Amino acid sequence: MKYGEHLKENIEPAFGPEPYLDYSRLDEIITELSRLKPSRADETARVVSMTAPPPTNQQGLDTSKVELTQESFLTLLEHEMMKVEKFTLQQVTKLREQITKAEQLVKSNNAKGQHSADLEKAADEIANHFLRLEKYVNINFMGFHKILKKHDKNLKEYNPCKNFYVNRLHSQAWVRGDYSDIVVRLSDIYSALRDDKTAADNTGGANQSFTRTTTKYWVKTEDVSRVKYAVLRHLPVFLQKTSTGESDSQFTNSVYLDNDQLELYHGRLDKTPGAIALRLRWYGPEDPKTVFVERKTHCEKWMGEASVKERFIIDEFEVQQVLTNTYPIEKKKKEMLDKGKSEKEVAEWEQLVREITQVIAVKQLVPTVRTQCMRTAFQIPFDATVRVSLDTNLCMISERGYDLQNMAVWHRDKSWVLEKDEIHRFPHAVLEIKLEMTPENMTPPQWVTDLQNSGMLYECHKYSKYVHGCAVLLPEDVQAVPFWTDDISLRQSIIDSGAARILATEDVGVGPGANAIYDHLLPFGTSVNNRIETAIGRTSADKEASKGRVGEKAPLLQKNGNNNTLAYGLNFGEEEALVELEDDMDGDTECSWPFPFCSRANSSVELLAPTSVQKIEPKVFLANERTFLHWLHHGVILSSIAGGILSFSKNSGNSWAEWYALALMPIALGFCVYALHTFLWRADRIKTRIPGRWDDPTGPLLLGGAVAVILGINFFVKLYTIAEYDRLIGN
Repeated sequence: MKYGEHLKENIEPAFGPEPYLDYSRLDEIITELSRLKPSRADETARVVSMTAPPPTNQQGLDTSKVELTQESFLTLLEHEMMKVEKFTLQQVTKLREQITKAEQLVKSNNAKGQHSADLEKAADEIANHFLRLEKYVNINFMGFHKILKKHDKNLKEYNPCKNFYVNRLHSQAWVRGDYSDIVVRLSDIYSALRDDKTAADNTGGANQSFTRTTTKYWVKTEDVSRVKYAVLRHLPVFLQKTSTGESDSQFTNSVYLDNDQLELYHGRLDKTPGAIALRLRWYGPEDPKTVFVERKTHCEKWMGEASVKERFIIDEFEVQQVLTNTYPIEKKKKEMLDKGKSEKEVAEWEQLVREITQVIAVKQLVPTVRTQCMRTAFQIPFDATVRVSLDTNLCMISERGYDLQNMAVWHRDKSWVLEKDEIHRFPHAVLEIKLEMTPENMTPPQWVTDLQNSGMLYECHKYSKYVHGCAVLLPEDVQAVPFWTDDISLRQSIIDSGAARILATEDVGVGPGANAIYDHLLPFGTSVNNRIETAIGRTSADKEASKGRVGEKAPLLQKNGNNNTLAYGLNFGEEEALVELEDDMDGDTECSWPFPFCSRANSSVELLAPTSVQKIEPKVFLANERTFLHWLHHGVILSSIAGGILSFSKNSGNSWAEWYALALMPIALGFCVYALHTFLWRADRIKTRIPGRWDDPTGPLLLGGAVAVILGINFFVKLYTIAEYDRLIGN
């Protein structure tokens, strides 16, 4: 199936075919031009002025009645771009009008003290309309990329035009427009429907006991809006103050500190107990004025400890003092006490500041990697039961080598030019779900479970933006890389950043299979074949674990009983998934999804089914290996005992001892065979994440029972021998 057919099959019935890109006609012009020899190079090879007026025919240029030239193609392309832009802006205007009416309905309902079903219906229709428009924009945007790429590929005799028009696309209002106000206003409407209240009382109660869990997921950029709406139906958007007003997202900068040996990186990668990460964080696209100095300390849950994040606030000019261990702690203490801070608060602040400044000085930490993203947060104020954050437009930037001696400059200036290997654009959004549950209720809300199983979230165990940034931007300095770098969906972005050497592939990098033990944790697999199989649901893991999966996207966004969720889903079929995957194989990785808040570069279309919902930690593999070694150890001990008894029995002429030793020998062999079989069986279940029991309740009982029987027989034989000996002596 070609992209033109894919576009036709995904036309929104509510819009009709007219507003869509006329991909087939543009494709026909390219086909005809490829057959013609450009006899008049001065005419056919020229590119028309980009300010040329569109054709008067509103249906497009009738190129069938004129001689086809490159100008014919470009003129029609101009017309199609203007058509899509006009339609998109018209729909956005309608959306804002619908929201205004819904807000008026909210005020009317508040005056009456109740909420009508019409308000909920209106909110759902606005969300559905917005998602339909998002699909329209994305599919047209991709169409322009595809047709321009085809033009440059098939018409090499003419001047290439893809780069120019792609830049032009990004400058048009329908691509670069900011529609965050729609999300914010829609969030307010749903908040009114839920009757959200500030949970001020939740912060009290020193004796309260909570279990906190944090899980990170990758979200494909084309699913970002759908995930946002799935969340804001249950949690309000935490409004961010920007220079232009309130927005649903905020630009976040984090500069991480490390030394030449990347000591903190390797500690965080290995999850060493007590491993720390230090960063300087500020908000907004401008130069920082207020900076948060933050320390994250890793602790193992199985040890009964929780990881900790601590921070203190400084002004920008004080960053240099912190980095050079000249920060005036005593002066700041006095100022805090004068402002009425308690001695306990001041003491805790002082301890944190001294620990951070000392570790910076001792370990010689300097700015190393910066992460940038647009962060959207969802939370009911002062209620930490469920907190969700979504990072889009995520990129990592190298901060190494800038006046490290004097620390006069501690971060890159935004005007400095970035080299290819100094920036990495992460191809997915990152969603983080934080749950706080009490012993009385350890079950997460149903809507969270539905979202996790919706097929839009791909869990990446222990994902870290800092660790990923160091691995990709400093490939010469890292001694190990995180397992997720083998994921096929990251491959092109890693190569584009000049870090191909860290990839576990045959043609580049450290060689295939370097991180094979973690392949089951990769959200999108390790090869294109994995992607195709996953996209159409034909992996062996899926066959075995079909009962443990909830892989379709549609159920989350459909009306289902009393669960009034969004009714519109972008669920492509098997053929469409294969079309996009095959399209990716030809190297078209420059396309980005423009709408509404997730523009990015160097991304590929990924239409993949989710992995099994069974959660596996890397330590499970090590536990399986330890169990295997323990069984082998006992088998060796039994065989050694049997061998020793057999040797002594030959010298003493004790026939029973020989039989006893010969009975122990097959049991020892059974231990070794059982250990190998169980290890391979359990490793396969762990790798494929097959739901069900991974222990064997039968094998240990049989082997243990056999040993007990032999020992029992030997015991009674010895008793009988002693009794016979005493009887003979007595006689």
